Amino acid sequence: MKRFLTIITFSIILVTFLSGCSDTVDNTFTFTNFATNKVFVNFRAKLIAVSAGETVILSDIDKGKYLYETTYEVPANATSSKSDGAVTGEVALSAGTKILIIYTSTFIDGAYTLSATISTSEGISIDDDPLSP
Repeated sequence: MKRFLTIITFSIILVTFLSGCSDTVDNTFTFTNFATNKVFVNFRAKLIAVSAGETVILSDIDKGKYLYETTYEVPANATSSKSDGAVTGEVALSAGTKILIIYTSTFIDGAYTLSATISTSEGISIDDDPLSP
């Protein structure tokens, strides 16, 4: 009987502890636009507009892998445009992940270039290291 009560007590404590876990633990995705024109990010089937000089922060995002895609406004007098860097990709969020994408642009001789860099609070694993053999 004592063993049965111990197992029941342990089970109740374990269930209580595990039910307190959450899939949304302070995950944030931040978009900062230093480009001259507005950028639009398609993330989780939602279009996020980020005006020039603006920062948009998304929070309470569930853990998982997500795709994002960036489109952008081109200046009226541009003769060509292109994008460079992390304008499109996949992000992986686990508990407490913070991701930052910074957009910048150049406008040289009528050619507009939007560039994006990404950083994350997650460490890279050895398998992800492009310099390892």
